[in-house]
Amino acid sequence: MNERPNIVFLMSDQMQANVTDENNDYIMPNLRSLMADGVCCERAYATNPICSPSRASLMSAQLPHNHGMVEVTHNVPAYRAEYDYTLDTFSNVLKREGYATSYYGKWHVERQHCLEKFGYDEFITERKLPSSKLTPVKRTTLSTPGYDDRVIGGIYAEGQESTEEHFEYDAAMDFILRHRDGPFFTFISTNAPHDPYTVPQDAYDMYEGMEMKLPESYSDRMEDKPAVYRRLRSVMDRLSEEEFREVRRYYHAYCSVIDKEIGRMVDFLKRENLYDSTLIVVLSDHGDYQGAHGLMCKGVAAFEEAYRIPLVFKLPKGSFAGTRRDGIISIMDVGPTVLDIVGAGRIANETDGKSRKALLEGERCADNYTIAENFGQRYSYTQRIVWKDSFKYVFNAFDYDELYDLENDPGELVNLASRSEYSDKLKEMCTLMQQQILDSDDATMQNATYFMLRFAPVGPMKKQGGSGEYTIYNKVF
Repeated sequence: MNERPNIVFLMSDQMQANVTDENNDYIMPNLRSLMADGVCCERAYATNPICSPSRASLMSAQLPHNHGMVEVTHNVPAYRAEYDYTLDTFSNVLKREGYATSYYGKWHVERQHCLEKFGYDEFITERKLPSSKLTPVKRTTLSTPGYDDRVIGGIYAEGQESTEEHFEYDAAMDFILRHRDGPFFTFISTNAPHDPYTVPQDAYDMYEGMEMKLPESYSDRMEDKPAVYRRLRSVMDRLSEEEFREVRRYYHAYCSVIDKEIGRMVDFLKRENLYDSTLIVVLSDHGDYQGAHGLMCKGVAAFEEAYRIPLVFKLPKGSFAGTRRDGIISIMDVGPTVLDIVGAGRIANETDGKSRKALLEGERCADNYTIAENFGQRYSYTQRIVWKDSFKYVFNAFDYDELYDLENDPGELVNLASRSEYSDKLKEMCTLMQQQILDSDDATMQNATYFMLRFAPVGPMKKQGGSGEYTIYNKVF
C-alpha cells in the first residue's frame, strides 16, 4: 500500500504571477478552484527571466552560475551555457525513493535531452511531440526595419483538442493510470502561454466584450531607469495601444487554455480517487511583461512581471486549504520543499535552494529574501537582483542600479537608487547581495575588484571565522 503522496507538477512557460492574484481579469475558474484547496505563494520568484536558467534551477535547486545553464540552450554556443551533470536533482531523489517518474512537454533544461540523467523513467519532450497543421484566422505582427516581420500572436480555427498541451496532459493521465498504485511523480511542462501567443478561436472568444486593461506602468517612459530599458521600449513602441490590448487578449486566452487542462487533470484525479493523496504543484518558469512599462515578453528589464511567478501547492489531504502566504520563495526552493513535504531524502550535494515547507505552514521565515541572476539573452547584460521584505535592488553592471519599494510602488514607477534619503537602504540591499554572492560561490562577482569594476555601492566580501560574519574584501600586500 502506497503511503507516500503522489506528485503532479503542472508547469507553464512565461505565465504571469497575476493569474493567482485576487481580482484579476483572467478567466481561469479551474486554477481558482485548485487554489481554494491549496496554498498560494504570493511572492514566488524565478532565478532568471528566461527558460533554461530558471528551469535548471528548479531541477537542481542551484543558482544559474552553479548549474551552468546561464542561457537558453539554443541561443548561444555550448561553452557559454553548459549544464553540470554531476549535480543531483529533486527528481533523482524521488526516483531513488521508489517513485515512478515521467515528464511530458517542453524541456529546455539542458542541450542533450538526457532526462534519464534527471531520474525520469518515461518522457516525451518537444523533440517528439506530434505536430498538427493549424488554420490561421488572424495574426498580429511586429515590423522592425532591417528585420523580418515577427508574429507576436494570433488565432487559429482548430479547437483545444488540437493543442500540444492537450496531448501532454493526456500522456500524463495515461502514465498515472498505469502507476496508480504509486507512488508516482509526473511533470507536465507546457509551452503555453509563451510567445508567439497563438490560441484556438474558442479560447479567444471567451474574452469577447471584455476590456483588456493595460498595466498602470504602461505609460512609464523609464527616464530614471537603465538606458537599455528605453531602447527595448523603442522597439515595442511600434505597436499601437490597440495592438497591445489585442496581444493581451491572446495572452489571456492562452492562459485559459492552460486552465482548461488543469481542470481536466483535477477532474481525472478525483474520478480515480487520487486527488486527496496527491501533491499538486502549479508554477511557471518565469513571467511576461504583458505591457508593463510598454514592454512585451521578458528579458533584461528586471521588473516584477518577468520575475514573479505563480506558485500553488495543493497539499495532500487538503492541508492549509485556501491560504495565501506572502513570504518570499524562489523557484530553486521548490524541489527541496516538495521533498520535505513527502518525507523523501535530500538532494545529495549542497544546494542554494532550501525547503520552505515552514512558510507553507504559516511560519514567518527570518530569512525573507532571495536572489536572482541575469546573464543576458545573446547580448550580455550582467545583473543580480535581490528581494528582501518589501524592497528590491537591481545591480546593473551595464548601467546605474535600481531600488524599488514594492509595498508603496508595486508598479516600479520610481527608481529610488539615486535618492540620498535611500542611500542607507541601497547599501543594505547591496550588502545582502554581496553576502548571497559569497555564500553561493559566485566567483565572477566575488572577484570583481579590478579598478574599472568598482562601482557597486558595497564591494565584495569574504567570510570571517564564524558563520554569518562578513567583511569587505580588501587585498593587502
